[in-house]
Amino acid sequence: MNAGKPVMGMVLKGYPRISETFISNEIRLLEEQGLTVHIFSMRNPRESFTHKSVESIRAEVTYLPTEFWLHLHRLFWPNVLTARRFRSGYLGALCLAWRRFLRNRNPITFKHFFQAAYLVHHTQGKNIAHLHAHFAHSPTSVAMFASEISGIPFSFTAHAKDIYTSDRLQLAEKIEKAAFVVTCTQYNKAYLEDLVDHRQEVHCVYHGIDLALFFAHKVARTPSPPYTFITIARFVEKKGIPDILAALALLAGEGFPFRYLLIGDGDDKEQITARIGDLGLTERVTLAGTLAHEQVLEMFQQADCFVLGCRIAKSGDRDGIPNVLAESMALGVPVVGTRVSGIPELVEHEVTGMLADASNPQELAHTLKRIVTDQGLRQRIIPAAREQVSRVFDNKQLIEVLVALYRNLTKL
Repeated sequence: MNAGKPVMGMVLKGYPRISETFISNEIRLLEEQGLTVHIFSMRNPRESFTHKSVESIRAEVTYLPTEFWLHLHRLFWPNVLTARRFRSGYLGALCLAWRRFLRNRNPITFKHFFQAAYLVHHTQGKNIAHLHAHFAHSPTSVAMFASEISGIPFSFTAHAKDIYTSDRLQLAEKIEKAAFVVTCTQYNKAYLEDLVDHRQEVHCVYHGIDLALFFAHKVARTPSPPYTFITIARFVEKKGIPDILAALALLAGEGFPFRYLLIGDGDDKEQITARIGDLGLTERVTLAGTLAHEQVLEMFQQADCFVLGCRIAKSGDRDGIPNVLAESMALGVPVVGTRVSGIPELVEHEVTGMLADASNPQELAHTLKRIVTDQGLRQRIIPAAREQVSRVFDNKQLIEVLVALYRNLTKL
């Protein structure tokens, strides 16, 4: 790092993570724009492989102790030294942690406090001028406590689950204490601003995608039986995979020729695998597991349609705008999505894609059938979708907006 140059401390839940390419791409582009980043990761990598884009990131990484009791020996002395160096800040942050604990009765609050003190100890000599957290839950808690201790201002980007599964009062407090807040959809922006009666402006900046990469892998394919549907998603409730399977079972019952490529993994894998068998879809479904980006691009070459059945989970969890929708549109693979959260901000029904109610299998089945057989519809949607992502989802344009925001509102 250049001596004396201000550095952004980026607080992340984990780094690197296969499912969070939007974060690694953002860091890479921030570096290309001249910002120096130091990553503070709350977890070690979960996967044994990563995307090639991560290899070009120059940021140093400090891994915080993950478990309180298991890593108490690592937390202890940095906390003692931080308490000595920032006595009033440390005490103030501890009081804040106590007040938040009284609201939620969640002991994890104190782990985040101790992690924050560890983080502050490891800012020494790094010239950290600002802390920015990705996700409004635990990373922002750590950044907030670190800011209270050290006086280094913080901000955060709120995404999806972290917004809608967070306690409203706890989240509002973070918004009010932050120097600024960023989110990735207008839908999220309205929700977050309402939490604080619009006293704090929330900045909407879409994640964006690398258009050059996806345009270079354009899918030039004329659909023919058996038609190929593809989904790339974590196997969790909000992705609506069982709803997609229900619709596909209806198509199978009609004798409609198709195959389904399902890429991903997650907590619900056993239930989804069992559901595939129960619906008699085993011969039609390929479970590909988690794949690197390059492998996913190869799989897309076989796709006639990308489908995602996003829904609001019982916990309140929901997606923002899944980047994979924009990626599919850029590749020239028409998308079928749902009217959940920010998705209609990108996918306009019968203009840039198709929208259906995933909880209505008949409607979803009809939409899937139509998108692969109606050639006139495809000829309208595919170019319109590519134009839409070019206009609003170009990560090189959006990173300039983000950099300007950081530089205008921080000392970076």
